[in-house]
Amino acid sequence: MANPNTQTFTDDNFEADVLRSDVPVLVDFSTQRCGGCRQLAPMIDLMANEYADKAKIGKLDVESNVNTPTRYGIQRIPTLLLFKGSDVVEQRVGPIGKVELQKMLDPHLQPMETS
Repeated sequence: MANPNTQTFTDDNFEADVLRSDVPVLVDFSTQRCGGCRQLAPMIDLMANEYADKAKIGKLDVESNVNTPTRYGIQRIPTLLLFKGSDVVEQRVGPIGKVELQKMLDPHLQPMETS
């Protein structure tokens, strides 16, 4: 069953959903045939749930969408890029754990406003 908080990014929606987002966006460049990608997938879903109100987290299938991975020089998968606006602010290659994902995301989140 697909996780409703995990976004699906494509060449067609990348500009609107990632580059114009008002929150940080973590993109997992991957494919179903990649063992490391399958290993990382549950962690991406977990983080999408935990960060649902603070960031967008999702996947881009590099076999179905070739323009975006080419644009960002993706040569190995899984590759994780964290976008803030249209800028890549963090990058990791290979499957990583929850702590590393948190270290990628947390410094780029907006602090909660207090009244």
